[in-house]
Amino acid sequence: MIPIRIDDPEDPRIAAYRDIRERDLVGRQGLFVAEGKVVLNVLFSARRFETESVLLLENRLAGMADTLALAPEGTPLYIASADILDRIAGFHMHRGVLAIGRRREQPAIDALLDELPADALVLALIGIANHDNMGAIFRNAAAFGADAVLIDPTCCDPLYRKAIRVSVGAALKIPFATASDPKSLIEKLATRDFAGIALSPSGGREIGEYRTSGRVALFLGAEGPGLPRNVLAALETVRIRMAKGFDSLNVAAASAIALHHFAQNRWTKD
Repeated sequence: MIPIRIDDPEDPRIAAYRDIRERDLVGRQGLFVAEGKVVLNVLFSARRFETESVLLLENRLAGMADTLALAPEGTPLYIASADILDRIAGFHMHRGVLAIGRRREQPAIDALLDELPADALVLALIGIANHDNMGAIFRNAAAFGADAVLIDPTCCDPLYRKAIRVSVGAALKIPFATASDPKSLIEKLATRDFAGIALSPSGGREIGEYRTSGRVALFLGAEGPGLPRNVLAALETVRIRMAKGFDSLNVAAASAIALHHFAQNRWTKD
């Protein structure tokens, strides 16, 4: 990759990087922003996404040689000074490592579900609108071997810049798809023999007591409101035991505990 120096923040070649905090690129012609060396490593190897270009702080170039060697052939590489990069991004970019990715055609939820293995473990997210939580949940999904993440329309996009960064690139690894609504999601999973399990502080039994050898779909809701009542009524509910007088965990932390528990069934087979 031959570096192309950018000295003007208004250069049309880097238009996609401008003011990225204020106008995230998700939803704009399928583009998204990837930030950080680790995330770029994932992007360059991700089959479901393409790399449009890379933009680096000039003093990061030498240390990025191994990562840039993985970039698809012909990917434009732009470099800029700290002042120019900050003016392009609209805020101080201390990492100084950015790329623009493009979504390939995403699989429909039915197609994704039909490809899952017989012992599939998936997350079903309802109303997760916080980008930090979304990113952390994807990171946990990757750490514990989940096969997919399914979201409803009230969730934030997993390809929001901050969600990708917090996920350490896992949002580019774990397949995900959007259902039209929670009822449809529950039905689609049930017809494919998934045990639908809802996490709730008022769950019917403690998660450690639940054992299953088949397919599992873990449902999580937003902190505060939790899962809607009709979702809880349609699923088996479990709770995570906590110290007396406290019944609330961050949803990302709850996902890690639940995923670790249900991953045991798969690990014991290995």
